Amino acid sequence: MASLEMNKIAAGVLCAGLVAMAAGKIADVLVDPKPLEKNAYVVNVEAAGTAAVAATPASPKNEPVLALIASSDPVAGQKVFKKCAACHSVDSGGKNKVGPNLYQILNAKLGAKDGFNYSSALKAFEGAAAWDYSALNGFLKKPKEYMPGTKMGFAGLKKVGDRAAVIAYLRTLSDNPAKLPTAEEIEKEASGG
Repeated sequence: MASLEMNKIAAGVLCAGLVAMAAGKIADVLVDPKPLEKNAYVVNVEAAGTAAVAATPASPKNEPVLALIASSDPVAGQKVFKKCAACHSVDSGGKNKVGPNLYQILNAKLGAKDGFNYSSALKAFEGAAAWDYSALNGFLKKPKEYMPGTKMGFAGLKKVGDRAAVIAYLRTLSDNPAKLPTAEEIEKEASGG
């Protein structure tokens, strides 16, 4: 009795395979696709490549962050900063890790922390002289885009609110915290200047 059941199962599987194969053959007969003589959408690779290079700005445009810094919560920034804590210490006199110690980083000269071997990209960077609010905003958004060739492996913080909170937190990590942005600086940044 068991052998008859196995025969029925095998016959069902073979029958399903034959039906599927027959359906495929019938579909090939009913639908006869013809290849296009030319592509429906032509991509001019030469022109597109040149336009992309020509359209690339000298430095990426960032969302205005200065207006958000004064109202940002440094405690929230400290929570977001946990992503950075694996590579950066923030204690006064703290040791460098994979990245430099970030105590008193706001308005510090780029590549000036003693005892840390900065990348040649950071040493040669001409986009900013110091880690001011704008430089931190650009770097935290996408380090490799802001400073091509940097050794920083972090992908960045997409949300401008997160960047503002982290910058507000970094501002508190100082013996003498930097001044908050003035109304004129906020207006200048908002107008794109």
